[in-house]
Amino acid sequence: MSLHLIKLVVGCDTIQDLLDWHKDPNEPWIMRTRQTPKRAADLLAGGSLYRVFKGVILCRQPILAVTTVGEGVTARCEVTVDPNLVRVAPTPRRAFQGWRYLEPKDAPPDLSSAADGDIPTDLARRLREAGAW
Repeated sequence: MSLHLIKLVVGCDTIQDLLDWHKDPNEPWIMRTRQTPKRAADLLAGGSLYRVFKGVILCRQPILAVTTVGEGVTARCEVTVDPNLVRVAPTPRRAFQGWRYLEPKDAPPDLSSAADGDIPTDLARRLREAGAW
């Protein structure tokens, strides 16, 4: 059974900001966190890291590896994700700390075409909230 993670993006307002922040194509995309997920095997079975920008889920990246680095009180977790971002239907999400599990049934659908991705994020969010999208 697959499972996803969801995490707030801090310091970036848009997907383009995130891409600009991670310019080096030779460096792996790693999300670092304090706690190693107990359900790592489920994450590796087709899970993705969903990213929340300013209260809206906008994209996801498939999870490639979950690794614990260090031991004891200095132990940390590194979640390696695919460098290709998949845009998803903009979905409102309240703020939270750290990361959370996201069940597949609650995950927003991928955008089906390039035309869907051309809609301004704010407009797409308002349409989704109104039930028109």
